[in-house]
Amino acid sequence: MSNIPETGQPAPNFSTPDQNGNLVSLSDFNNQWVVIYFYPKDDTPGCTTEAKDFTDLYSEFSKLRAKVLGVSPDSGKAHCKFIDKHNLSITLLSDPEHQLIEAYGAWRLKKFMGKEYMGVARSTFLISPDKNIAYAWPNVKAKGHAQAVLQKIQELTNI
Repeated sequence: MSNIPETGQPAPNFSTPDQNGNLVSLSDFNNQWVVIYFYPKDDTPGCTTEAKDFTDLYSEFSKLRAKVLGVSPDSGKAHCKFIDKHNLSITLLSDPEHQLIEAYGAWRLKKFMGKEYMGVARSTFLISPDKNIAYAWPNVKAKGHAQAVLQKIQELTNI
């Protein structure tokens, strides 16, 4: 079982390319909240729901100085298609080698139709401005999740 960072622990650092090939690092977000969510594959039903919900709440997250980063093993090119197709306003990071996904414990044994395989477990981490894990959702259901994350930030910032 992979190690899932827990509330209060330092967030694993990263430097991973976004959809345009630009390196994005945790240190880029000084004095900001970071929502980093892991999802299995671009343009699949649950992943699309989650990405669109985060996009719909983009301005609310921005008001709270929170940056939303989606992470999957998909290529930057696949991310660009996904963003264009669904008019997404969030940043998507490409992690084909699973380094970032594994650092956050999201690369796990999964079961589907009786078969076991390794894959990305839908999970989300809220990183506080001091770069610690403020809250973790290790097993996420896509529908309504973005709203729950927004509410958690509001609760933690007393807004």
